[in-house]
Amino acid sequence: MDHKTILKNLKLCIQLMELHEENSFKIRSYQSALNSLERGDQDLMDLSEDEIQKIPGVGKSISEAILSLKESESFALLDELLEKTPTGILEILQIKGLGPKKVKILWQELGITSTHELMEACQSGKVAKIKGFGEKTQQTIIENLEFKASNEGKWLYADVEEIIENLSNDLKALYEGSELAIVGDFARKTEIIAEAEWLIGMESLFGGKEKLKKWSAIQWDMAASGPFAWRGKLKDFDLQITVHFCSKKDFIWKKMILSASPLFLNENVADKTSIGDLIHKKDFNSEEEFFSKNELQFIPVEMREGYGEVMLAKDKKIGKLLKDSDLKGILHNHSTYSDGKHSLKQMAEHCKELGFEYLGISDHSRTAFYAGGLEVERIVKQHQEIDELNKELAPFKIFKGIESDILPDGSLDYPDDVLASFDFIVSSIHSILNMDIRKATHRLLTAIENPYTTILGHPTGRLLLRRAGYPIDHKSIIDSCAKNNVVIEINANPWRLDLDWRWVRYAMDQGVKLSINPDAHEMDGYADMHYGVLVGRKGGLTKEMTLNTLSVDQITEYLEKRKSSIISPSK
Repeated sequence: MDHKTILKNLKLCIQLMELHEENSFKIRSYQSALNSLERGDQDLMDLSEDEIQKIPGVGKSISEAILSLKESESFALLDELLEKTPTGILEILQIKGLGPKKVKILWQELGITSTHELMEACQSGKVAKIKGFGEKTQQTIIENLEFKASNEGKWLYADVEEIIENLSNDLKALYEGSELAIVGDFARKTEIIAEAEWLIGMESLFGGKEKLKKWSAIQWDMAASGPFAWRGKLKDFDLQITVHFCSKKDFIWKKMILSASPLFLNENVADKTSIGDLIHKKDFNSEEEFFSKNELQFIPVEMREGYGEVMLAKDKKIGKLLKDSDLKGILHNHSTYSDGKHSLKQMAEHCKELGFEYLGISDHSRTAFYAGGLEVERIVKQHQEIDELNKELAPFKIFKGIESDILPDGSLDYPDDVLASFDFIVSSIHSILNMDIRKATHRLLTAIENPYTTILGHPTGRLLLRRAGYPIDHKSIIDSCAKNNVVIEINANPWRLDLDWRWVRYAMDQGVKLSINPDAHEMDGYADMHYGVLVGRKGGLTKEMTLNTLSVDQITEYLEKRKSSIISPSK
């Protein structure tokens, strides 16, 4: 049990109370407490009973629930609600767009208690006939169920990173003295991982494989295994496992084959000879020698995807890829002024402690009322605090920003005189996401053409494994950013990683800078910068084409020069 799991259980309890129509006052008190806990900056696992009760909104009963969760991972009210709730209902509650009230209607009127039954009811048209649902809602449910099913057994890279590294250590202990490497999608730092793969190079392929039976974490599927690979699944985690075997002398070329995507291996180098063909010649002793021998610039493993990197390597046009240490500042962050967990001062001091030169604070704009979006009075107050902190923390600098909602017509969320008060503006879409490609593209183009837009935030609005982004014409968007001197962010939150790495090269070719932004809502969120760097590297992103590799003086000059060139759209 940890802080986040406690909050997750309290949220589940609120959903179940709504589902079973518990006392509305009780539901509101739990929701108020949860809101307070989510905004707080203390870890519940470190607090005493007295300290927990002093948190605004947390009364005696909720305090007791939290203490019970810490001790036994549950509490009486949650147990009582779970006991009278079919297990399948819990899964239905996770479907986007279906709140407790609608789930209750489906349960009561159609007897639906599983996602399988829900899909059947939708496909037969029964759901559309229920009052308050209709054809559109029914189709949305079908799409969400299909999306969920298509992502079963898939994980964000960030969610399995530690697990796979720990499993690698287990394998190293089992096969001491053998060659060992992570291969497959994880080796290429792919954003979604469905399988963890390793290659083990042994002196002999005869014997040694039986050691894997000692690996108690894995349930092996011997029917799907063979002499060159064992396949199975983690016992306590829905992740497929494959361990490949080869002799030590074959280790280098096998590793290259198993680490690359099929598209990369099929890329032609010359005379209809593919990369895969050249690797199978086995006439090299290292990866560096392979590329040199074939007159190719070295292609880093994460770029071996088949998206034009071979041609770049032939022309010696792969730049020096961005590194974590190249980043000098952190842009696009939230504080308690909107929906962040930590105060502006805490966010700034922690950023400075991590060795960065500047912080770009960009809380939500007023239209995002659900996230505590800033009214003009709050903007003035925040800017005053920033001025004071900049005196206190110098030479570290906080830049005054806002994440301005892009409204349905493409306009930004404040009048020009307010927009002009910021050092930079991240323009993002957060509402009315069910757009076709024409509407979404037009909406973004309008925002990009607004001279106050500095950075285009998470361009497609996607949440990996949760929801597909709205469709956009990437080329038109990037071309417009080039024309209007707008930076595109790579939102480094592992759920987003948006701009997608497949468009990084096109952006750079058009002269568009990228910015690695964590969209941090708490101090720990800064760590997500690492994942933004990983996907940037996959697209070939260099230090020179990354905005926040600029020093504090350089980015100050950049932002001031850009602001001075603005001609208000209303003039």
